[in-house]
This record gives sequence, structure tokens and C-alpha cells, in this order.
Amino acid sequence: MSAVTTLTEDQLALAEVTLDFAQEQLAPYAVAWDQDKHFPVDVIRRAASLGLGGIYVREEHGGCGLTRADGVLVFETLATGCPSIAGYLSIHNMVAWMVDRYGDRQQRERWLPGLCSAETLGSYCLTEPGAGSDAAALRTRAVRDGNDHYVLTGVKQFISGAGASDVYVVLARTGEEGPRGISAFVVERSDPGVSFGANERKMGWNAQPTCQVVLDGVRISADRRLGAEGDGFRIAMHGLNGGRLGIAACSLGGAQSALDRSLTHLADREAFGARLIEAQALQFRLADMATELTAARALVRQAAQALDHGDPQAPQLCAMAKRFATDTGFSVADRALQLHGGYGYLSEYGIEKIVRDLRVHRILEGTNEIMNVIVARGLTEHLR
Repeated sequence: MSAVTTLTEDQLALAEVTLDFAQEQLAPYAVAWDQDKHFPVDVIRRAASLGLGGIYVREEHGGCGLTRADGVLVFETLATGCPSIAGYLSIHNMVAWMVDRYGDRQQRERWLPGLCSAETLGSYCLTEPGAGSDAAALRTRAVRDGNDHYVLTGVKQFISGAGASDVYVVLARTGEEGPRGISAFVVERSDPGVSFGANERKMGWNAQPTCQVVLDGVRISADRRLGAEGDGFRIAMHGLNGGRLGIAACSLGGAQSALDRSLTHLADREAFGARLIEAQALQFRLADMATELTAARALVRQAAQALDHGDPQAPQLCAMAKRFATDTGFSVADRALQLHGGYGYLSEYGIEKIVRDLRVHRILEGTNEIMNVIVARGLTEHLR
């Protein structure tokens, strides 16, 4: 397994620029966006002007050509300002990476400039009403219509950015049951037969829309397929390795913000004639929170390096990192709320929003129970 290294000078500079953006463009507005259910597309495009719309896209195709190790640093830092917007940007970048990695020249030329600038927003469509954790059981179908077209029919569930996004990477069945019969397609919002369900009313992540994507006989040309027929599930799983790291990093950033706010709150508050920060019992809680976050951060960065280096254990490490960091991040944020007392329960302090935002991280990009399945499978594969 890859060793964790200290940050390079370039990474430190990247973190500084990203932190400035998060504190100036995200943090001051995050609570209002959550309350108003406002998706700040203009702010997302400002992030893209810094290169954050095509983080992993190769430079010759308009992106930044950064590594996964760079990416987790970016998303952790962005999430200190708003986990919901950072989470959407992680998904958007996963879509851009898929087009860059698996698309042909014409496909890259068609979609990557817009994705990298965020003039075109991207969403990822794998989950279905009856196929969540068992993604290989998806029912959306893509049926050949002559040699040059496919017709897609089905419903995708819990799609982040749906309705607002312009480009959708859709996984659909083109062949036999199971993972080998799945292919990947790029569907555009303007394609006839594409529609969207009502925006879901959610516990958190309210600063981005989530709804069904309905495909009712959507006829697209065969040049919309990414990769070969039957490659879709492999493409999806490769994308999810990176997506899981992005969401893990967002949990770290949200939790770090909650911890930092707790330090400030306890330093400012007094009880029984002394500042709360001086109470050893509370200091011990803070120490536990900081220690757990540091351990989770080390695992996320190790998994990112493994993915960058093509380590065969990378999928297992990504699953470990996603499970551990999202559980830890939610736990730290919840304890931060407790340290704020009644103030933590008030929306104006921003802590309860972080708790609500981070809760879904334990579900999306594969539930944490599924992460344990992946880890266990890797541990026991040689014993079968």
C-alpha cells in the first residue's frame, strides 16, 4: 500500500487558493442557500474559472490534469465552505473524468470544454428506484435502433444536479443480465424524451437539486456511447473509486469546519466563572475529534495515492477511506453540535447544516455497508 507523504509546495498553493475561494464565495452564503434551496450555478462557474471544473481532465483537453491526491485536497478545502456544493463539484468532476478517460476524440471535443468551464454541468445516473446498492441489477434499457442509434427507456433515482445539469452519463442495459450487459451513454437534457421528477425534499444537500431522471424512449446516436458495449459497469466502478474519495474528502472538510467552530465557540463562552475551553473534559472531546479526523485524512490521502499509482489494492483502499472518513466526519460534526449546546441546534450557527449535509455521505457513492462488502471481498478473495 502506498505511503502517505507530506504536501508539496504546489499542493500547498492549491489548498491556499481553494481555501480563499471557499471562505469568500461559499461559507458566507451556505446557510442561505440551504434554507432557500438555491443552486448557485454562478458560483460553480467561478470555481471552474480556477480550474475546478475539470480537475482530472488532461491539460490538452482543457482540464488541469491534477491527481487524485490533489483532488482530495481540493474537495476537503471546498467543503469547509459548503459540503453540498463541494459534493456536487465532486460529481461533476467525475463526469468530466469519465468523458476524458473513456470518450473518443469527437466526444472529448464535444463535451469537455463546457464541462471544464462549467458552462455545461454534469450528472451521473446509475441508481434506480429498484437498483440502489445492487447496481448491476439496473433495468434501464438501451435498445439498438438500426446500426446508428439507441433508444433508452428507464428511470434514474436520486440524481444530484438533475434538471439543472446539461449532460448525464447514463448506465443502461444493452445485453445480458448482470454487470457484463451494461453500457454507458451520454444523454443531454435537451434530448426528446428526457424529463425530470419533482425536486426531492431532503434532510441536507439542499443547495443542489436532486430528482429522478426519466428516459422515455430517448433516441440517441450510437456515437453517444462511452467505450464499447458491455463496458459500462467497469466504467462506472472506476469512476466511483474516485467519486468515493471526493465524498470522503468532503466529509473531512465539513467536519474540520465544525471542529474549528467548536474551538472558537468554547473559547468565547464562559460557565461557572471560567471559559469552557479550559474544562479538561471538553478539551478531551476536542482531542478525540481532532485525532479521528487526522487518522481519516491520512487514510483518504493514502487511498488517493494508491489510485494515482494504479495500486491493485486501490478499490479496497478507496472503500475503506470512504467508509471511515464519512462515518468519522458525521460523528465529529454531531459532537461539534453537542459542544455548542442549544446554539448548535440553531440554523444561524451553521453547525446543524453541516450535520445534515454530512449524513448523506454515508449513503451515496455506495452505502458504507457496501464499502464493507468491497473491503471484505478484497480480504477474502484469495481464500475462495
